[in-house]
Amino acid sequence: MTQTTFLQYEAPWPVHSLDWCKSPAPGQQLRPRSAFRLGIASFSENFQNRIAIIGLQDERVLVEDDYTDYPDFVTLCETHHGYGYPATSLQWQPASAAGYAWSQKSPSTELLATTGDALRVWEYASDAPTGVSSYVGRQATSGGHTLTLKTALSGQSKVQNQSMGAPLTNFSWNEKAPSLVVTSSIDTTCTVWNIDTSTAITQLIAHDREVYDVAWLPGSTDIFVSVGADGSLRAFDLRSLEHSTILYETPAPKNMPPPSASPSSTARPPTSPLLRIAFNPSDSNYMSTFHMDGAEVQILDMRSPGQPVMELRGHHAPVNALGWGSAERPLLATAADDCQLLLWDLASYTQGAASPRSAGSRLNSPRPDAKKKIITEPVMAYTSPSQITNLAWSPPIQGMTMHTGHSTVAGEWLASPQEKRSRL
Repeated sequence: MTQTTFLQYEAPWPVHSLDWCKSPAPGQQLRPRSAFRLGIASFSENFQNRIAIIGLQDERVLVEDDYTDYPDFVTLCETHHGYGYPATSLQWQPASAAGYAWSQKSPSTELLATTGDALRVWEYASDAPTGVSSYVGRQATSGGHTLTLKTALSGQSKVQNQSMGAPLTNFSWNEKAPSLVVTSSIDTTCTVWNIDTSTAITQLIAHDREVYDVAWLPGSTDIFVSVGADGSLRAFDLRSLEHSTILYETPAPKNMPPPSASPSSTARPPTSPLLRIAFNPSDSNYMSTFHMDGAEVQILDMRSPGQPVMELRGHHAPVNALGWGSAERPLLATAADDCQLLLWDLASYTQGAASPRSAGSRLNSPRPDAKKKIITEPVMAYTSPSQITNLAWSPPIQGMTMHTGHSTVAGEWLASPQEKRSRL
């Protein structure tokens, strides 16, 4: 019985940002291929950046052998991104958005969002079936796929004297209340938006320097965390914005030069920036992050701030991306300049450590007895022909049995951009 484990798509431009759809297309729950849709965005310096929706042309590619150079995906629709700036992040709406009471969205459409010079919300519609070519890899014929800009949000910056907001580095979409999006910016701020009403709920100065990533605490509409160029990981509670909680700060480098004679009152010692932050979806006490130019990944426990409880040492070059799967026992995927995509199973290290924190509660007191564990053996490794700059997990997808007797196993898929090729 033949089972396909690799799929690929050849883009007409370098791919940077990407995300997998979180649920089947509206009205197409019984069509297996509707679970295989991704949003992708280009990274080009010529101000001609684009975003696109790609999907399987035919379910047969899932069960035929994959020893060909034909791409398995086709472009369903694409459009110009804003004023030509690349998308720093692209995300598909959370699965909960399908049942949310939107005031200005049709139930038959889906939302995507991107950040760059602004937070842009896009509406994707796929009302009509796509024409199917006889050959795998041929572009889809005209169908009902459209991707249109719904709104662009860019508010006045608290710290910069300009009419438009500063560039945005990343964002996090709230799964419990999908109208809430929090963005991070190079102007040191984070902004919480209501995308249903296209309004900013609050903007706060989050860090001393640029903010590079932000993430909602799973199950909460009040607490989020952020990381930035000042080397700190901070937690914020919308119910009490007078102060933040510093959960982790990168150590000051060794052999640091002495401070200047008259240092700025706000100056901090130079530290290694933190680039990404992601929660373990099965236990939101645990977060993963990594340093700029660092080959290690740090695992942090919100109950034990101050130092990592685990450190993953498997890469031999700077890490570029990380992400947790959404299965009952989620794996952590990491990707780096060493052309490696590694999968880590940390369940045995995190289970039974302490009772989980309630998402509705405020930040808990520290648990000071944690001792850092060094983990060097991933459970799986994939070697790419080029550096891997990003990654995206699919939700668990059910297996399929075709009339030919071929089948696919149920499970998660992992997508990664490699120059102009997206490999799954």
